[in-house]
Amino acid sequence: MALEEKERIIIPDESGEEHLFEVLFTFDVDQTESSYMVVVPVEQAEAEEQEVFAFRYEESKEDDLTLHQIESDEEWNMVEEMLATFTEEEENEES
Repeated sequence: MALEEKERIIIPDESGEEHLFEVLFTFDVDQTESSYMVVVPVEQAEAEEQEVFAFRYEESKEDDLTLHQIESDEEWNMVEEMLATFTEEEENEES
Protein backbone atom coordinates (compact mmCIF):
# COMPACT_ATOMS: atom_id res chain seq x y z
CA MET A 1 0.00 0.00 0.00
CA ALA A 2 1.49 3.36 -1.04
CA LEU A 3 1.67 6.14 1.50
CA GLU A 4 -0.48 9.08 0.56
CA GLU A 5 1.31 12.42 0.87
CA LYS A 6 -0.74 14.70 3.11
CA GLU A 7 -1.12 18.37 2.34
CA ARG A 8 0.54 20.69 4.85
CA ILE A 9 -0.17 24.34 5.58
CA ILE A 10 1.38 26.98 7.81
CA ILE A 11 -0.98 28.82 10.16
CA PRO A 12 0.20 31.75 12.29
CA ASP A 13 -1.11 32.01 15.86
CA GLU A 14 -2.30 35.19 17.63
CA SER A 15 1.30 36.26 18.31
CA GLY A 16 2.35 35.74 14.68
CA GLU A 17 4.35 32.56 15.33
CA GLU A 18 3.94 30.13 12.44
CA HIS A 19 2.96 26.49 12.97
CA LEU A 20 2.96 23.64 10.45
CA PHE A 21 -0.23 21.60 10.21
CA GLU A 22 -1.20 18.50 8.27
CA VAL A 23 -4.58 18.70 6.55
CA LEU A 24 -6.66 15.70 7.60
CA PHE A 25 -9.51 16.51 5.23
CA THR A 26 -11.62 19.28 3.76
CA PHE A 27 -15.32 19.30 3.00
CA ASP A 28 -17.94 21.59 1.50
CA VAL A 29 -21.45 22.28 2.73
CA ASP A 30 -23.71 23.02 -0.22
CA GLN A 31 -26.55 24.55 1.83
CA THR A 32 -24.32 27.30 3.23
CA GLU A 33 -21.79 27.31 0.36
CA SER A 34 -19.03 27.08 2.99
CA SER A 35 -15.83 25.04 2.94
CA TYR A 36 -14.17 23.56 6.03
CA MET A 37 -10.69 22.28 6.78
CA VAL A 38 -9.68 19.95 9.62
CA VAL A 39 -5.99 20.00 10.54
CA VAL A 40 -3.61 18.52 13.11
CA PRO A 41 -0.18 19.85 14.17
CA VAL A 42 2.50 17.99 12.17
CA GLU A 43 4.30 16.90 15.33
CA GLN A 44 1.10 15.09 16.41
CA ALA A 45 0.24 13.65 12.98
CA GLU A 46 1.32 10.11 13.90
CA ALA A 47 0.39 10.28 17.60
CA GLU A 48 -2.39 8.17 19.01
CA GLU A 49 -4.03 11.24 20.56
CA GLN A 50 -4.13 14.37 18.43
CA GLU A 51 -5.27 17.92 19.00
CA VAL A 52 -7.51 18.63 16.03
CA PHE A 53 -8.32 22.13 14.74
CA ALA A 54 -11.07 23.09 12.31
CA PHE A 55 -11.60 26.23 10.28
CA ARG A 56 -14.06 27.54 7.75
CA TYR A 57 -12.03 28.70 4.75
CA GLU A 58 -12.29 30.65 1.54
CA GLU A 59 -9.98 30.19 -1.41
CA SER A 60 -9.31 33.12 -3.73
CA LYS A 61 -8.67 32.93 -7.46
CA GLU A 62 -4.95 33.32 -6.64
CA ASP A 63 -5.10 30.17 -4.46
CA ASP A 64 -4.78 32.23 -1.27
CA LEU A 65 -6.53 30.71 1.74
CA THR A 66 -8.40 32.78 4.28
CA LEU A 67 -9.18 30.87 7.48
CA HIS A 68 -12.07 31.78 9.77
CA GLN A 69 -12.69 30.62 13.33
CA ILE A 70 -15.75 28.40 13.71
CA GLU A 71 -18.01 30.07 16.23
CA SER A 72 -21.49 28.61 15.91
CA ASP A 73 -22.59 25.38 17.58
CA GLU A 74 -24.26 24.38 14.33
CA GLU A 75 -20.96 24.55 12.45
CA TRP A 76 -19.09 22.69 15.23
CA ASN A 77 -21.70 19.92 15.18
CA MET A 78 -21.21 19.53 11.42
CA VAL A 79 -17.44 19.38 11.80
CA GLU A 80 -17.69 16.84 14.62
CA GLU A 81 -19.94 14.61 12.50
CA MET A 82 -17.49 14.77 9.59
CA LEU A 83 -14.58 14.07 11.94
CA ALA A 84 -16.36 11.01 13.35
CA THR A 85 -16.97 9.74 9.80
CA PHE A 86 -13.35 10.41 8.81
CA THR A 87 -12.02 8.65 11.93
CA GLU A 88 -14.27 5.66 11.28
CA GLU A 89 -13.04 5.40 7.68
CA GLU A 90 -9.40 5.65 8.79
CA GLU A 91 -9.90 2.83 11.31
CA ASN A 92 -11.56 0.65 8.67
CA GLU A 93 -8.63 1.19 6.28
CA GLU A 94 -6.13 0.12 8.93
CA SER A 95 -7.87 -3.16 9.74
